[in-house]
Amino acid sequence: MNQTNEDTSQTTHSEPEQWHERGELVELLGYSLFVIDESPDQNAIDSALELPTIILLHGFPTSSWDWQPIWHLLAKDFRLIAVDMLGFGFSDKPSKHKYSIHGQADLIEALVKAKQLQQFHVLTHDYGDTVGQELLSRQLEGSGAGEWLSCCFLNGGLFPETHRALLTQKLLLSPIGSLLNRFTGYAKFCRNFSSVFGAQSKPSEEQLENFWWLINHNDGKHIFHNLITYIRDRLEHRERWVSAMQQSTIPLGLINGSVDPVSGKHMVARYQELNCRLDYLAELPEIGHYPQVEAPAEVMVHYQNFLQTLPKV
Repeated sequence: MNQTNEDTSQTTHSEPEQWHERGELVELLGYSLFVIDESPDQNAIDSALELPTIILLHGFPTSSWDWQPIWHLLAKDFRLIAVDMLGFGFSDKPSKHKYSIHGQADLIEALVKAKQLQQFHVLTHDYGDTVGQELLSRQLEGSGAGEWLSCCFLNGGLFPETHRALLTQKLLLSPIGSLLNRFTGYAKFCRNFSSVFGAQSKPSEEQLENFWWLINHNDGKHIFHNLITYIRDRLEHRERWVSAMQQSTIPLGLINGSVDPVSGKHMVARYQELNCRLDYLAELPEIGHYPQVEAPAEVMVHYQNFLQTLPKV
């Protein structure tokens, strides 16, 4: 690929395209969302329904493809369901939609009902952490869809007071956000995106191209300034979402890349300071904001250790 070319739309991206072929579009609340639903033995439908299930919720500005590095390891023992949330990846990306964390939570619950899930674990990252906080609140209120067995958070802005937004994120949230979208190209994306990774675990050029391609699929970049409003949601609903973590009756785990400038070790310190429920903690000292991409083997070890601490269902 010509590295100066801002448009990667004509380039072949085999891994994300293969990811797309493994999933399906599911109609939920009037929108088409891309969903991958896989089990160790795809032919054993009856046994798949009995397997423990994990729902995986991705971050901003990427997609369910973020989970690909750990997918094959998790898929040995679990039914895995990952979704591109509205506005991301291969899902619908409406321009005029008022994106909100509550709206995304509604769609996830619609998926739970569509898949007829009774009990499941939840693994979240970044934007998905915030959606997870709202869903956790509903679980504790008794209004949530299905029954959560556990929730494990990867790096994300669980507390708005410790979330150190990048300058680009702040500008997207400002009145010039839509204008900024037009002038943000591949080179700028690479600099910003790579800056939240650890020094020894930066994304490769191929990974960057694939992430960028997925972001731009179906003209997705044009809605960044609409999606970024989740930062305001975090401020508005902080008490509800933090309270849910403090009062949770559901086991909670945290696997965190410590050198993440956005939500690294300072976020973990705040988590503990606020006495949020914490059944398992793993801090990865040289890893940044995308631990499942930067250190998939380490994340898997810790996530499996967390699951082993849970009561047997």
